[in-house]
Amino acid sequence: MDIESLWFWLEGFGVSSLIRESTWVFPVIETLHVLTLAITVGSIALLDFRLLGLGFDRRPVRTAAAEALPWTWGAFIATCLSGALMFASAASYYVTIPAFRYKALCLALAGINMLVLHFGSWRELAAWDGDAQIPSEAKAAAALSLLFWGGVVVFGRWAGFY
Repeated sequence: MDIESLWFWLEGFGVSSLIRESTWVFPVIETLHVLTLAITVGSIALLDFRLLGLGFDRRPVRTAAAEALPWTWGAFIATCLSGALMFASAASYYVTIPAFRYKALCLALAGINMLVLHFGSWRELAAWDGDAQIPSEAKAAAALSLLFWGGVVVFGRWAGFY
């Protein structure tokens, strides 16, 4: 099966047809997608701002992360599920939209950036958590995170207008 056939195969599922053909199912899923994306990006942004020293500095990074990350992961999973459902309803169309491709690229880059942070300077968190000086690598990862997640939001919204 080539990649183009995969998109049509996804569209052939009953749930894909239901989403595509119903007057209310797609808008409900899209609303859930937007709400859970807001929670995902918002909770990530709070931690990124903390790493950049742009607020929330009265709390150790570890504490801020422990409070934010359960919300982040729960909302991220819901965002992925709702996004996958919307994608499956018209996969062969979405893959042709440049903004959708840019959104997917930004999402992948955000994931890679998170992995680099967590396997890099985050491993040394105990050494700098209470310190006023956050490592430049962590700050760079936070800035990139804001950029990539901003791209996910902007390009995702842009894709909706095609």
